[in-house]
Amino acid sequence: MPVPHLTTALQGPLLELERRILAAQPQIEHWFRTRWNQHATPFYGSVDLRNSGFKLAPVDMNLFPGGFNNLNPEFLPLAVQAAQSAVDKVCPEARSLLLIPENHTRNTYYLQNVATLVHIFEQAGLKVRVGTLNPEVTAPAELATASGGTLTVEPIVRAGNRLKLADGFDPCVVLLNNDLSAGIPPLLENLEQSLLPPLHAGWAVRRKSNHFAAYDEVASEFAELISIDPWTINPYFEQCSGLDFHSRQGEEALAATVDGMLAKIRAKYAEHGIEQEPFVIVKADAGTYGMGVMSVKKGEEVIGLNRKARNKMSVVKEGLEVSEVIVQEGVYTFETVNEAVAEPVVYMMDRYVIGGFYRVHTGRGIDENLNAPGMHFVPLTFECPCLPDKQGAPDCPPNRFYAYGVIARLALLAAALELEATDPDA
Repeated sequence: MPVPHLTTALQGPLLELERRILAAQPQIEHWFRTRWNQHATPFYGSVDLRNSGFKLAPVDMNLFPGGFNNLNPEFLPLAVQAAQSAVDKVCPEARSLLLIPENHTRNTYYLQNVATLVHIFEQAGLKVRVGTLNPEVTAPAELATASGGTLTVEPIVRAGNRLKLADGFDPCVVLLNNDLSAGIPPLLENLEQSLLPPLHAGWAVRRKSNHFAAYDEVASEFAELISIDPWTINPYFEQCSGLDFHSRQGEEALAATVDGMLAKIRAKYAEHGIEQEPFVIVKADAGTYGMGVMSVKKGEEVIGLNRKARNKMSVVKEGLEVSEVIVQEGVYTFETVNEAVAEPVVYMMDRYVIGGFYRVHTGRGIDENLNAPGMHFVPLTFECPCLPDKQGAPDCPPNRFYAYGVIARLALLAAALELEATDPDA
């Protein structure tokens, strides 16, 4: 598969960051090994990165990643090895796995993602079946996937503290590919089977502000390790609560938070000689799918929103009302694929990078959220599975993708700390 035609403007400082990452590769990999000995790895995850030339930072971390169908199929062996490692950690004797997807059964691309996950775990040596929480599915149903294949989904039966299927299929491991935005169903509580990711990783409980607080800690430690300014890999953020977009409650406080953050970014831009105009992203503190997100360059922009904008910001997936937002430093993306604005998304399973893609949007700007209708995906070609090329330039594809993998794994480590800190049983 050819490398996507990728261009990155303003390369100077980022090249320096990539040089430092490449030069410190042995220390970095040793540091990661040490950290993974201290913390349980999330089962899987995907990280949205933004590369502005002067900054390379994660802007979102998904613990229930869809989109496995967008990965380069040449790297399936990486995913299979990582899947074996991930399952071995929770249940070395595992023979069977029940995969629970999102309830939306009409999105054929999402179902293709589920089919890809089934294939990965079957290749890893497990018997895999798909059980659904959707109350409308009362008997096994065949659903069409985007590639023209079919996927059988079946209603789940609870027997005591175990999840089964109607014919007695009794899995060792239950894997959620459903982010629980609609809340935690009683069916999933107090199971004796290994349930992954844990319930508190779902959006019914999880908050982005907790994740980025953990990332602050990880980024500071990593920056000290390779002697960089942590800001070059870490976006500023603040949480703002008590909001009601419909009644305009809390918008003055939100505007003040936005202006305070813009002032901080402006000072940092001046320190680094950056001439771009700062911006922030205001997004729901819980939730996914790019819903409840706006790009802002002045605090006054969040005051007196019109009805369409208020509706967009007030509700996210599954009708979840938004009362808390995270105000995050906006990171420009100066990457393009075939002249369209692009951002890399890196996928991991256990502690391993297994691939990624560019999220590309022809209708969005360099300071906008690209996770929106109209986006498309170009697989990242990890030419030599995320291993750097010591003879190559810092920005040659293997080295750039290695840097992406390092920053993505920092976000994965932050997710490990976040899950520990928010574990209700700890």
